[in-house]
Amino acid sequence: MIQENATKQMPPSLRRELTFTSATAIVVANMIGTGIFTTTGFLAGDLGRPILVLAIWSVGAVVALSGALCYAELGVNFPRSGGDYVYLREAWGPAWGFLSGWVSFFAGFSAPIAVAAMAFSEYLAYFFPSLAVASAPKGSFAMLHWLHTGNGQWLAIGIIAFFAVVNILGLRLAANLQNILTGLKLGVLGAFLMLAFSWGKGSLGHFQEMTARTSTHSVAAQFAVSLIFVMFAYSGWNAATYVAEEIKTPERTLPTALVSGTLLVGALYIALNAAFIYALPLASLKGVVRVGSAAAGALFGARGGGIFSAIMAIGLLSCVSAMVIVGPRVYYAMAQDGCFFRGAARLHPRRQTPVLAILAQSAATAIMILTGTFEGLIYYIGFALVLFAALATAGMVRLRGRPGWKRSAAVSWAYPLVPAVFILASAWMLCYTAVLRPKESLLGLVTIACGGLLYKWKFRARPGPSAGD
Repeated sequence: MIQENATKQMPPSLRRELTFTSATAIVVANMIGTGIFTTTGFLAGDLGRPILVLAIWSVGAVVALSGALCYAELGVNFPRSGGDYVYLREAWGPAWGFLSGWVSFFAGFSAPIAVAAMAFSEYLAYFFPSLAVASAPKGSFAMLHWLHTGNGQWLAIGIIAFFAVVNILGLRLAANLQNILTGLKLGVLGAFLMLAFSWGKGSLGHFQEMTARTSTHSVAAQFAVSLIFVMFAYSGWNAATYVAEEIKTPERTLPTALVSGTLLVGALYIALNAAFIYALPLASLKGVVRVGSAAAGALFGARGGGIFSAIMAIGLLSCVSAMVIVGPRVYYAMAQDGCFFRGAARLHPRRQTPVLAILAQSAATAIMILTGTFEGLIYYIGFALVLFAALATAGMVRLRGRPGWKRSAAVSWAYPLVPAVFILASAWMLCYTAVLRPKESLLGLVTIACGGLLYKWKFRARPGPSAGD
């Protein structure tokens, strides 16, 4: 009887329902989003040479893979939901764990979800011009001039609300929908690549054509700053660590999902950029935001741009879905440890999903959709995420001295080469970005400072349990 009562009083916990396929799909869907289809046009002008454009995507793949290998080792030792929050808490203390989750709420999930949902509306505007978010009307009153209330914004908010409801109803439903969207996206992109080089009206000569650079900085400095764009596109390589507590046999499944997803996306990104350059010379890609539509139009005619816009819209839905799944698990893990608002740890009594965390993230995303624009967000997001990922990787080096630490063979090979690649590349990006893009870098640092003040005021006296507990 006592045992039965104790069982009834135990708090609900997250369910281990995610398979290798679902975990890999979350990684892939988080990575393939707005970045790959919007950044190559900027890179074309900044770098000026096709070989440098392909090289920067290759370097980004190596950096992301080195990070994924380090996170895989961290995930095996701390198979809890929360990702960076758990790892930074263990390595550097609860304050840094809180700051990582605080930054994730704004720069890691809410802002990227808003950008992806707005991009979904923007790509549908190819067919329905009234959905364009760039030309959305502002608030009617002078005091509301900062409010954007166009059809595109409302559609984006509707998309967020839909995925929030799906996630509240249950992880299995959300994961199944995620698998379908991700599989469809990969299938269509694979077909695009095959058709581009077999039927497309492109030219191999484009790979030899250079264009005048729009950047006044040296190639080395601009390469470092532009790598922030690329790493924004690669962001999500660590996505499965945020749902580690819901993965079946995480010790085996988590590392393979991280590495497999990162390798798959890295190969796909390089191939897509080769297809873009095959379709159009860099001079024609320079400054183009909808680079995918432009390339498809050049390869397959006017209808190609329309088809690719529809494909991109589906791909962005997959990205939104994945981030809506992952983000609330960070706040859930933090709240469980007493390092975030308590409501974030509240689970739906029947569905066992972090309902308040999902709703809070959705509300923050909706506010960003109504008040924000695309400009500057990539640098802001990229600066903050690169900084905390580098701190987590450095934390792995520190934690390796713990008794009983499980060391992965991939990281141990030529150690410390793998973590050094990620940490040094991150430092290179951060230094040049701080110098050349001070406004966005400062905004990222202000976000961190505000989080530090909040932690000191509200959470400092409430340290949670060890992530290894």
